[in-house]
Amino acid sequence: MSLVQKTFYSEADLIAHLKTHTPSFYFSSRTSTVVPYDKLAEFFGNTQVVLCDLSKLPLTYEMTESKSLKVRGPWSWRDARIYLKSIGRNIMTSPTEELALISAGAATSCTGERCFAFGNLRSQIISLKYWDFNGEERELRRDRKLNFNDATFNQYQTQFAHFKNFKNAPYPRFETETDLMIGTEGQLGVISEIEIETVENFPASYFFIQVPKWEESIDAHLEIFAKVQTFRGDIISCEMIDHKSLYYLKPEDRLVQNHDVIFIEVKTDKFEKVFEEFLSGLTQVSENDIFELSLEKFQHVRASVPRAIFEENSRKGVVKMGTDVQVEGRHFGELLKQYRWMAKSGLEQGIEYNLFGHFGDAHLHFNFMPKKENASACIPLLEGLYKKVVEWHGSPFAEHGIGFLKQKYIRAFYTSTQYEVFKKLKHQYDPHAQFFPKGYMTLTH
Repeated sequence: MSLVQKTFYSEADLIAHLKTHTPSFYFSSRTSTVVPYDKLAEFFGNTQVVLCDLSKLPLTYEMTESKSLKVRGPWSWRDARIYLKSIGRNIMTSPTEELALISAGAATSCTGERCFAFGNLRSQIISLKYWDFNGEERELRRDRKLNFNDATFNQYQTQFAHFKNFKNAPYPRFETETDLMIGTEGQLGVISEIEIETVENFPASYFFIQVPKWEESIDAHLEIFAKVQTFRGDIISCEMIDHKSLYYLKPEDRLVQNHDVIFIEVKTDKFEKVFEEFLSGLTQVSENDIFELSLEKFQHVRASVPRAIFEENSRKGVVKMGTDVQVEGRHFGELLKQYRWMAKSGLEQGIEYNLFGHFGDAHLHFNFMPKKENASACIPLLEGLYKKVVEWHGSPFAEHGIGFLKQKYIRAFYTSTQYEVFKKLKHQYDPHAQFFPKGYMTLTH
């Protein structure tokens, strides 16, 4: 099997390619953690696929009268944030990997830190346009409901209701028109334009709390987690980096030694309220455990950890063995205890690990750091985790999508309803099976 790569420099060339109905995989920034770009041939097997690079398409962007941001073409979250801040606005979604492109973020329903205050990405997108299988551009709007008038789709929505407040469910929402492209990972069309909400760029303050290592005690973690929930809106994001993650950074960036750190981003005009009603009342940490830091330091440390871990895995030549699990708050302590068991089990086999992520949303990334020779030992441990997540009615992935690497874990979260809906959607929107061959919508029972 041969994979052919093609880079598109104009929309006309892309439209012409779509009209050929050639099976294709579309990508842009190559930042996905669930798509191993250097091993794609292994996953596509004997399927003839064109790898379509969209990162060179023309870019345009504008602010609308209602202060939403309209983007057409390859623009990163970082560039959008810089532009918006120059005009007194900001994005509501802040992915850790800000070099990812906005269009790809919509396709995977990426989320990030600021979901703690502003909610999930799928609810922030006002409208979008996409090219269909014939290269025709179509518009979808958030304020228009999907009306399939089908009992299977109704059952699908009933099953989705439990995941309404999650960043991502194990499957897309499919309630409004825009849901057809958000989280479907390019399996129904190629996104061409996005209109997304923005907010006023208010001043923010940043600090971190040092807490004991989570392997030794989670009392402080759970106290902070419980209390921070009542400050959503005043607190914009609540992140965690454990002591093992910090050691992937340069010594001057490690902040503390032998402790985990929990970051808080808070509106500056709410800082006094947050300090008096939240921080000063903590019983498991003291005021001496709380440190202020700059925006630049916060962003640098938070973004450097996943990048360093990715680089370490690449150096070892191993596929990422990590999680993207989110659970309801009532199960957060159980999730941490499960990660503790996984860490201990991994160490017994010579496998290191780390833990970081979106603490306030009960959404953390646990990563095994194996060598090639013991990477397979991680699989049963991950399978055990996902069995627990099914029991907890959690989501096995909360922001990075399914791609290829999560497909082997996703089946336990599907009933015949999901498979039937995917089949119907693929038949209607991808009749030539040209979008993302072997994506999760093509899975069978």
